[in-house]
Amino acid sequence: MATTATEAAKAAPAEQAKGEQKTRHSEVGHKSLLKSDDLYQYILDTSVYPREPESMKELREITAKHPWNLMTTSADEGQFLNMLIKLIGAKKTMEIGVYTGYSLLATALALPEDGTILAMDINRENYELGLPCIEKAGVAHKIDFREGPALPVLDDLIADEKNHGSFDFVFVDADKDNYLNYHERLLKLVKLGGLIGYDNTLWNGSVVLPDDAPMRKYIRFYRDFVLVLNKALAADERVEICQLPVGDGVTLCRRVK
Repeated sequence: MATTATEAAKAAPAEQAKGEQKTRHSEVGHKSLLKSDDLYQYILDTSVYPREPESMKELREITAKHPWNLMTTSADEGQFLNMLIKLIGAKKTMEIGVYTGYSLLATALALPEDGTILAMDINRENYELGLPCIEKAGVAHKIDFREGPALPVLDDLIADEKNHGSFDFVFVDADKDNYLNYHERLLKLVKLGGLIGYDNTLWNGSVVLPDDAPMRKYIRFYRDFVLVLNKALAADERVEICQLPVGDGVTLCRRVK
């Protein structure tokens, strides 16, 4: 996709010189699948940034300086998650894959005062980068952060039957090769009618590219896992699904069985 953008820039040097067209969006975490960067900027400027809490704005700007900033949740997806949590009235939630905590903060702000988030990530250092913003927002008490792989934590939760069907919402934005492993466990932990959100299910648009198309190494590496996940979720009668082109693609699964 970067090559296509470069070629487009060369094809329109006059517009580029005037600064009227951008071949790549400058927003960190920009994973929008919209063809028009101007349209995406319109969404951000009109509906997202004016309503973005100051703590989330600060965390977004801090994350922008991190070398892995493309891992962050985009601002529009953060707004979507915040609204979704409120719409379903979630109280007990989980997040697998935290990074600096932008989506975590969006969730924490949406939860009631006694709401909880079990948050898991293999890198505490990244989480602690955003922790001051979370503390400043007054929602750190809602978060139980666990450093390390998520699968052992999920297995421990499943071992205690009181945890079965106890979570209202789970957001997964982690290692794509384990998404199906997470899915099987999370279906035991999410209540009937509860939601699981899987991020990056359109994977930079690579899901519709031919196998021999040029791709970044990490895109190609995880692409097959995402394709397998999408087919599995579509065929899973235990859930109702809705795949949305928000951010890099998010698939919502509502447990019905």
